[in-house]
Amino acid sequence: MMSALSKSPVFEGSLSEAPRSNSPRSNGIDVVTFGCRLNTYESEVMRREAETAGLGALDGGAVIFNTCAVTGEAVRQARQAIRKARRDNPQARIIVTGCAAQTEPEKFAAMDEVDLVLGNEEKLKANAYRALPDFGVNDTEKARVNDIFSVRETAGHMVEAIEGRARAFVQVQNGCDHRCTFCIIPYGRGNSRSVPMGAVVEQVKRLAGNGYAEIVLTGVDMTSFGADLPGAPKLGKLVKTILRQVPDVKRLRLSSIDSIEADDDLLDAIATEPRLMPHLHLSLQSGDDMILKRMKRRHLRDQSIRFCEDVRKLRPAIVFGADIIAGFPTETDDMFENSIDIVAECGLTHLHVFPFSPREGTPAARMPQLRREVVKQRAARLRAAGEAAYRRHLSSLPGTRQSILIEHDGLGRTEGFTLAALGAGSPGEIVEATITGHDGARLIAAPLAACAA
Repeated sequence: MMSALSKSPVFEGSLSEAPRSNSPRSNGIDVVTFGCRLNTYESEVMRREAETAGLGALDGGAVIFNTCAVTGEAVRQARQAIRKARRDNPQARIIVTGCAAQTEPEKFAAMDEVDLVLGNEEKLKANAYRALPDFGVNDTEKARVNDIFSVRETAGHMVEAIEGRARAFVQVQNGCDHRCTFCIIPYGRGNSRSVPMGAVVEQVKRLAGNGYAEIVLTGVDMTSFGADLPGAPKLGKLVKTILRQVPDVKRLRLSSIDSIEADDDLLDAIATEPRLMPHLHLSLQSGDDMILKRMKRRHLRDQSIRFCEDVRKLRPAIVFGADIIAGFPTETDDMFENSIDIVAECGLTHLHVFPFSPREGTPAARMPQLRREVVKQRAARLRAAGEAAYRRHLSSLPGTRQSILIEHDGLGRTEGFTLAALGAGSPGEIVEATITGHDGARLIAAPLAACAA
């Protein structure tokens, strides 16, 4: 999993975004979330557990940071936000958790602004928040971080809502068994473990019953779902079961998937289930075979291209997003051009690009590094290719009818996850509209009722 810190619609994907507050000063607790959709879901569980532990009753309240470790920039932003929070809230207790806290607990414990550091397992338990120490403790007493690889199961934590969100996220899986050479996330999340299928279905039922029209399934390596469960059900079976047993779900969306693990049931669901959204965000990472091998990825360039071609035949309206790293160690100009070319060859629309960020403890950090200016230049070129592809996509949609889920301020997302300005509708409402144009960043849409008038 990667980190996207841009708010541009081109880079909107399954991964990390700018920090956001899930529940600003809700009962004296502010949860600030960095990173992926899984973190967003877990922040809702954290808020509930912190309330149960009584943190809201503390003088000055509490600020909890749910961090991301995927890039050095994500960690830097978290530390910067923590310092600002202390200046703005001198009496608040500050708790740091998430992937960066799991992988670098000593760095956060050494910060004078921080009162408690919790690991990714501990952050979901009320008792961990009750252990908040008195002011002035040493760094060792501050940190309560377990060996994440000792965690064997992922519980199906139930939530009633996702604060400030028009769509709801449901965790189906956590951790990763693969060891891509650039990725620190397995050390923050542990090995792959699945939420039992019944618990996932029950959570979806609860959120759909509470009025969420769109549910997003999320995980660290979601296409590995089920390998550790009895009978080893795959992601496709989970998707079909949800759609069959929860008829109230109007839209079901998948976050990032690894195309090489897409199973037959998943492909069949994409082809036949209109409630499964025609949008897939792919973990490609590179368009060059040698770099893919050095990344220790499990797919090759041609397999990615063939997957997109095959899925487009099954669902012609499908929209693809992808993660691509620019400037991986040893990447030559020709290798980079293969990543540029794969944008068009796969027909990518929502491109998520970031410059390679060496993470201490990963094999890629020990490989021969490119000059930073080269890395940044390549990232800029990839983003430009993504922006051009996105504009072509926008230009293909005027005159079409789209179902738009309203998020806020008259903005929403089509079924293909394209941003649209509607100027009407309430958050969480699905509005049928005609696309009248675009402004280069979003579609311009008119509700069908207004068109008829």
